[in-house]
Amino acid sequence: MIDYEILRAIWWLFIGVLLVGFAVMDGQDMGVGTLLPFLGKNDIERRCMINSVAPHWDGNQVWLLTGGGAIFAAWPLVYGAAFSGFYWAMLIILFALIFRPVAFDYRGKMQATRWRNTWDWLLFVGSAVPPIICGVAFGNLLQGVPFHFDESLRPIYTGSFFGLLNPFGLLCGVVSLLMVVFHGANYLVLRTESDLQRRAVTIATLAGLATAVLFVLGGVWAYFGLDGLVVSAGLDPAGPSNPLLKTVDVYAGAWFTNFYKLPVLWLVPALGVIGALAGVFFIKQLKAGLAIISSSVMLLAVILTPLVAMFPFIMPSSTDARSSLTIWDCTSSQLTLQVMLVVTLIFLPIVLTYTGWAYKVMSGKLNAEHIRKNDHMLY
Repeated sequence: MIDYEILRAIWWLFIGVLLVGFAVMDGQDMGVGTLLPFLGKNDIERRCMINSVAPHWDGNQVWLLTGGGAIFAAWPLVYGAAFSGFYWAMLIILFALIFRPVAFDYRGKMQATRWRNTWDWLLFVGSAVPPIICGVAFGNLLQGVPFHFDESLRPIYTGSFFGLLNPFGLLCGVVSLLMVVFHGANYLVLRTESDLQRRAVTIATLAGLATAVLFVLGGVWAYFGLDGLVVSAGLDPAGPSNPLLKTVDVYAGAWFTNFYKLPVLWLVPALGVIGALAGVFFIKQLKAGLAIISSSVMLLAVILTPLVAMFPFIMPSSTDARSSLTIWDCTSSQLTLQVMLVVTLIFLPIVLTYTGWAYKVMSGKLNAEHIRKNDHMLY
């Protein structure tokens, strides 16, 4: 049997992979959906945009569902505290995601302009709202979430939904939206032609530059304006899942402790900026494949930056630092983590192989002629 502390570290990595997988795979779909009402100037162009992601969006959304399930199974205390504190935010994400399959399926049922425009805007809502809320959630994690545990380890949340909409949280929400817009615009450059492609290049350039600037601004804000947490005593990597056994210190700049201890970690946020700027460079050269790789690196680095900064914390508390959850004191049993690991190692390669095959089979450029020739098969 694998050591408990190793299993805990592995599942921290795996859940990070699931978050990155969701951002990279479903991020391009949500980026395209966010741009749909603005970038497509007529019904043919909008159909090109929709059909560029239509074969993959539902499979890509499974990354989010799998991530939620993994958190429930691997980190039950995080699941309980997060779903209590972020209940309304998660409910908004759920309602927004409901619009996506309905919009994809119903948009083409009638040719009336008003009908299709309505579904275009609903698809925009279903695509733009989830990344904004996810970004806001990350911003609030860095600030600390107002919750604590009683002596029976029941999570008690003392905040409100509107309390999540603070300036730093909203900045992180904007960065999150810009990232998926950048990623989606790069994908449109790869899959489309002519005027639509040229507009996608312009949007990708602006979104990539804005992402790099605001990401750096968020880092400066976190350094000078946010308090971080550091465990000073009582945390056993192989110990019981009881967050109340440790002692935690709170002070400004603490979120940068890991970077100072291991300077190579500075490469993670650096890759976030480099990926965004490289993506802008490549998309200006119409090298869409390299631009997508660059924006994927950007997404990976931007998501990993707060995870690395907070390590070993997963869900810091702003009202009781001792209640903050770390990877060493919020997990399921050793047997549960090991069974989950075996299942993941079996099925994750299958999912990745199938996804790669699907993208290869359903690749190619989409244009007006293609839409007209295949009108009976496409959205």
